[in-house]
Formats: sequence, structure tokens, C-alpha cells
Amino acid sequence: MSKDDSPLPEYDFVGGAMLLVNKPQNWTSFDVVNKIRYHLKKALSIKKIKVGHAGTLDPMATGLLLICTGKATKNLADFQNLPKEYTGTMTLGATTPSYDAETEIDQQYPIQHITIEQIEQTRQQFVGPIEQIPPMFSAIKVDGQPLYKKARKGEIIAIAPRPVHIYELELTRIALPEIDFRVACSKGTYIRSLAHDFGQALDSGAYLSALCRTRVGDHRIEDAWELDDLLMKIG
Repeated sequence: MSKDDSPLPEYDFVGGAMLLVNKPQNWTSFDVVNKIRYHLKKALSIKKIKVGHAGTLDPMATGLLLICTGKATKNLADFQNLPKEYTGTMTLGATTPSYDAETEIDQQYPIQHITIEQIEQTRQQFVGPIEQIPPMFSAIKVDGQPLYKKARKGEIIAIAPRPVHIYELELTRIALPEIDFRVACSKGTYIRSLAHDFGQALDSGAYLSALCRTRVGDHRIEDAWELDDLLMKIG
């Protein structure tokens, strides 16, 4: 019997369970948590249950979310520290304030000078330990307020570079202005910043136009529930 055909008796949601969920596009990670919490409270006839996620995905992104319920939420920090893998697309020749397609293009750049050899040399620069500056449109808090709230007010805050590690960076399709990629990286890596910095290294610009998280530690997207299927099974 496949996972989609099976009931959910193996999950002890209050005692502690971990669910692998494929986050839909245009949902926030908190949207997914709130929807699952609502369905669990209704199905279990309880007023309160802890539900949390390990590692936020931006609304534009899809892919693997690790959701913990009940007493398992105390393990969230451990899951957040695991390495992650993504597939995605960066679009060269333009930038956006958020470094992805969530905001409108603010500047355009030439790409005619970019060669396959330059792209490969640039790829090599971004493998291993690197430093990157998180995007202004991020949930990192400065003076108790998320950066994205300051960014929406037009405030510019100096952010110190942060060390991250890129274990693998494979370019799976090059069809300028688009480059598809697969990246395996440490916790805390901003793929939006990786795309932005990649464009700068090519004396151009770039923004992240698609992203899917495919792995967290040993947990893979192939084993994840589609959200609608999971909610249907919960009841």
C-alpha cells in the first residue's frame, strides 16, 4: 500500500511526530504550520497542540518542509542544523530588491559578454567555504525587527557577511539568461544571495526565479506528503 493510500494511525501527533511536507508555491512556511495545526485540533478534538517547522522556505519556493508536532517540536533546532539541498533557476541580466521574483526588477545588466567558460569559473568560486550577505528581504532581526519590514520602509541596513559552506554546486542547464542549478549547502545559506552574488561575479546581475528544497539531512522530497493529501488524511 502506498503512502498516499494509507491512513495515519502510525502518527502520535500529541506524543510527537515528524511530517515531511512539500510546501506549495505562494504559501509561507507558517501558512503550512497553521493549516496543519487547525486540522489536527479539529480531527483530535483538542484545543491546543504544538506544531512547528524546521527551516523557513520563502513563499516563492516549493519543496521539503520538516513539520514537528507535539513533544517532537523540541527537536526542531536539531533539524534546522542539518545540511540542505535545492534545485532552482537563476535569471541573469537583472536584479530585484529581494534577490528573487517576489519583487519587481529594479536594474538591468548586459549578458552578451558572458561565456560558458566564465560561468564555469564563477561556479568554482562558489564551492567550499564562502561568505555571503543575507538579503534585506529576510526574517533576520535587527533591533528586534525583521529586516524585511525595514526593507519595505525603504531602510537600508548594513549587514555583516556570514560564513556558509557550499558542498556542491552543479549547473544542470545553461540557456541564458537562465541557469538551472542543484546546490548542497550548510544551514544558514541564502540561495537568493547565492544567485545575486553569482550575477555580480559575472559583471552582470542575477536573481532567483525558481527554487525547490529537495533534501534536509537524509530526508528527501520524494518521501514528502503533498499538503492537500496530508490534510485529507488528517481529516
